[in-house]
Amino acid sequence: MTVEVLYFTGCPHAAAAVALVRSCVARLGLAIDVVERDGAHPSPSVRIDGRDVMGEPPTAGPTCRLDVPSEDRILAALRAGMGAT
Repeated sequence: MTVEVLYFTGCPHAAAAVALVRSCVARLGLAIDVVERDGAHPSPSVRIDGRDVMGEPPTAGPTCRLDVPSEDRILAALRAGMGAT
């Protein structure tokens, strides 16, 4: 399973999103790396196996997302990636 957090430098929600994803991974006992990608991304975005947990953002590029990834969505996506519901 691939877990990515995409953001741009200066995003005020990036650090919290990374911490939340790491917490969710640990909560489920997964031994996987969380990949951080800093660049021209809608920020923060969380992708599990290439799928955005909040649905694809409406815009591309370095923009602030209003639909910040939630714990419930991250856990559901991780569980789906594990083959559980």
